[in-house]
Amino acid sequence: MPLRIALAQTNFLVGNIAANVENLISAAIHARDQLHAGLVVFPELSVIGYPAEDLLLRADFIAAANNAIYQIADAITGIGVVVGFPEWDGVKLYNSAVVLHNGVMLAKYRKQALPNYGVFDEQRYFTAGNEPCVFEFDGTFIGLTICEDVWREGIIIATQQAGAEMLLTLNASPYHSGKSQQREEVICQQVKAAGIPLVYVNQIGGQDELIFDGASFVANAQGDIVFRAVEFAEQVSVVDFEGGQPIPGVCAPLYQDVASEYQALVLGIKDYVRKNGFHGALLGLSGGIDSALVLALAVDALGADKVEAVLMPSRYTQDMSNEDAVLEAQALGIKYHTIPIEPAVDAFTGMLADVFAGTRKDTTEENIQARCRGVVLMAMSNKQGKLLLTTGNKSEMSVGYATLYGDMAGGFAPIKDVPKLLVYQLANYRNSLSPVIPERVITRAPSAELAPDQKDEDSLPPYEVLDPILERYVELDQSAEEIIAAGFSKEAVARAISLVDRNEYKRRQSPPGIKITSRAFGRDRRYPITSGYRGI
Repeated sequence: MPLRIALAQTNFLVGNIAANVENLISAAIHARDQLHAGLVVFPELSVIGYPAEDLLLRADFIAAANNAIYQIADAITGIGVVVGFPEWDGVKLYNSAVVLHNGVMLAKYRKQALPNYGVFDEQRYFTAGNEPCVFEFDGTFIGLTICEDVWREGIIIATQQAGAEMLLTLNASPYHSGKSQQREEVICQQVKAAGIPLVYVNQIGGQDELIFDGASFVANAQGDIVFRAVEFAEQVSVVDFEGGQPIPGVCAPLYQDVASEYQALVLGIKDYVRKNGFHGALLGLSGGIDSALVLALAVDALGADKVEAVLMPSRYTQDMSNEDAVLEAQALGIKYHTIPIEPAVDAFTGMLADVFAGTRKDTTEENIQARCRGVVLMAMSNKQGKLLLTTGNKSEMSVGYATLYGDMAGGFAPIKDVPKLLVYQLANYRNSLSPVIPERVITRAPSAELAPDQKDEDSLPPYEVLDPILERYVELDQSAEEIIAAGFSKEAVARAISLVDRNEYKRRQSPPGIKITSRAFGRDRRYPITSGYRGI
């Protein structure tokens, strides 16, 4: 008889143990009754969701998570269940997996490789395990591992040497561009070296700035992918094992390049709004490409009936900006309003006239305009219970080309980790599905429109120059000398790096945003605000 294993690529809510347990039980019963699986595997720490951060320091939270294992064991019979949970042994906390069958605990494994880089902080919370785990199920000897274990050399082979004929690995592996392909390449090399098949179950969903893309898969002993679940979607699927080897099934295609990043952003908006209980989303629509992209993402994530936009023209707003913003709103079928900000700007400048007397106009007056828009948007967000989406991109956030309490005001920043050049690519990709962003928005020179004939390049290097410099400095930690040696002018490098270094205080006050690059601001890159370090 073949062993049918279900891969439960499920979406959990961090901290809501009761809802997660209900989700687990429902998926396990579905796998048993509808898919006729003998064993179902859930993602890493599925009882509590990942990452739970400092909830893991709460004794009441950990107690509830451990009690949930007994609840799951009592509720599910007729199918083996492999589930992740934070195990408290009375002294230490472990990132563990347990195998339950008909109310009995067959095995328990403690994660050995605790990642402590990038977005990971597991050594803050967990103690590492130190031995492999192999259990017998329906005549097959199965090994357990958790996420980082299969990225580290030696753990898969050690589990195979302990008697495992196949491997189950529970994962909460977050997305960034190219991660799915990298994940499969690294793990399949390890599987091939050990010579045993592997079932890789990954979490799906958005959790604050992190996206989990699913893309669960099964590799045979030769390191070939023989099954892959759908990327960026919940799915409970099954794979049959005959004689310890997986029978090939359907390999859902991976999204490529820009399409992958677009899907990640859509999922991030959808889950942030849904999991935090907002009634929908709201944004300022300027007629520029950034807000046009965020609008398209929001509608694709939530539906047109859940998204609202506000046009807030000033004396410097060009007619084509208003025209294009209206075209975008109409193309996507959303409700929109036009609220000119000139009365508010006049009121504030009048209030400040005496204290500003004798001074020249500068960015102060420009920022007043942006802050008037922020007040309008936040008022509407508060009144309607809709999440205010900010529209700043990574290039702008890197160099501080944004106004605190103005265009930075809001609850979530979907394209915070999207460089400006990628904004254009994403806009073109969305238009390839259906034309919703006017071509003029994509081709015109970008501008904040806070001064007469203002363009971004008045203050910044061209994005074709700026973005590669920022990638090298922010994501790759290259020095100024290395960047200049790569062919960039000293002036452009000095300008970009100086702006990045000076604007950490702004980034700390920005809303959370979706991570799609290999290194995002926030969890990934934590620099001091008060610092004598200068990269140039």
